[in-house]
Amino acid sequence: MTRTYDDLEPTDPDWTRWTGAQVLRRQATERGERTFLIAPEEDLEITYGELLATCERVAGGLHAAGAERGDRVIIMAKNSSRFVLTWFATAVGDLVEAGVNTAYEGEFLRHQVQLVDARWVVVDDDLADRFIALRDQLDDVEGFWVIDNTGDAAGAVERLRAAGWRAEHWDSLRESAPYDGPEPDARDLTAVFFTSGTTGLSKGVAMPNAQMNFFSELTRCLTRFTEDDTWLSVTPLFHGNAQYMALYPALIAGGRAVIRSRFSASRWVDQLREHDVTVTNFLGVMMDFVWKQPARPDDADNPLRCVFAAPTASSILDDFKKRFDIEAFVEVYGTTETTTPILSPYGEERPAGAAGLNAGRWYDVAIVDPETDMEVPVGEVGEFCVRPRHPWISSLGYYNMPEKTTEVWRNMWFHTGDAVRRDADGWYYFVDRIKDAIRRRGENISSYEVEQALLSHPAIAECAVIGVPAGSEAGEDEVMTVIVRDGALAADDVWEHCVGRVPAFAIPRFVRFRDDLPMTPSEKIRRNVLRDEAVTAQDIWDREASAGAAR
Repeated sequence: MTRTYDDLEPTDPDWTRWTGAQVLRRQATERGERTFLIAPEEDLEITYGELLATCERVAGGLHAAGAERGDRVIIMAKNSSRFVLTWFATAVGDLVEAGVNTAYEGEFLRHQVQLVDARWVVVDDDLADRFIALRDQLDDVEGFWVIDNTGDAAGAVERLRAAGWRAEHWDSLRESAPYDGPEPDARDLTAVFFTSGTTGLSKGVAMPNAQMNFFSELTRCLTRFTEDDTWLSVTPLFHGNAQYMALYPALIAGGRAVIRSRFSASRWVDQLREHDVTVTNFLGVMMDFVWKQPARPDDADNPLRCVFAAPTASSILDDFKKRFDIEAFVEVYGTTETTTPILSPYGEERPAGAAGLNAGRWYDVAIVDPETDMEVPVGEVGEFCVRPRHPWISSLGYYNMPEKTTEVWRNMWFHTGDAVRRDADGWYYFVDRIKDAIRRRGENISSYEVEQALLSHPAIAECAVIGVPAGSEAGEDEVMTVIVRDGALAADDVWEHCVGRVPAFAIPRFVRFRDDLPMTPSEKIRRNVLRDEAVTAQDIWDREASAGAAR
């Protein structure tokens, strides 16, 4: 019998109350004196009652300056309590947050600000000059509030005003009268999260209140987070991973959330102990970075119960759990557009590489031929498609990009662009992005699975596996890996490490070493750059050449 994920029961069964504003008001009423947010680097703790009161004033200040319901508010800031307060203030005031990567500038920044027609910006003082550099292209922006991140808030305000904009210190918002406008509706747009734009301009995923709330409910359920738990978030707040996969779930459960400015592999265990952290996230190679830290005799002496990893490094999973005494690793498969229709049951041992089971009560899913949209047989790889069974729990589309929206929504399904397979028991396995899939001599190869095997080598800090033209075999590929070293490592070491860990047909023929990997501003590997470089690069080691020589 095909299994499904059946654990989810929303905290509030009435979907019309699935808004950040209503969740915050309920928790402030029921848990007003309890701590919600801890910001150790600011030496600050904020209770639920203080959170609501401050957010109402910040929302009131935004509206008093001229913001209208539905206006988009750019937040370009590093992790801080003021970022969190601004985010929840937009939820209370029926405004739309649009978090921008703090690495953005120039064309990347201009595109996102203009895409959402932003009138208002909240920005760190040290990032304000990036907007001034684009002054002639941002005429629709009306006002700024500057967060004092480096002690130059007054200077940044002065420079923004000199450029012709209204600008104030962010702290002035705290002095405003509380917002007293209409309550946001569950169907209202509440956030725009930007895609990474690995092959083109980034898109803005438009999320209604109900979707963002439901995404957070899925995460709360997945991790079994309760009011007695504490969540540590170290990923950037402009990403969904920190918002609806950490802080918002903690808010719904009535627990605590700790925010850090950045991830530190060397201090990870110490940070768990400092605030009795029971749940945290790993994103990308974070799990591997922690694993490669020198083992300490007290590694297991920590309160951590659950890790939400995306993805889980399965090659080190069992040893990692033992070393740090962790009860459960959980994982999902999904997208910002659709939330997470595939989830792993808490504490259950999964088949190797499996992301989870379908939450069938809430989503229909299908694996189809990407050319015909016809379903493929169980066990075969195809494109993962999904559609919600409940209104308002998926994206409203790509903001101001109707053509891109209709590209992915066809035949009544959202097409993820991901290659996925399902086994007879109902477990789903992510294989690759369709465009990144590799086919060599009749075999389909998952770059993700080969990368996981490579990352188990202690001298491989980061890697990417790509397909490059095979030459004599039209339409097929050879496998190349591009590696960032953390210690002494030769191409022969890479090939030797693959034996017994990677199927013979998937062992990379080509190895190239790089000082770093080209990344998008949202930290995704720009594989198209690596493929382009492979055409002319001379520093590539070839396993089939004599003695694995470099070409």
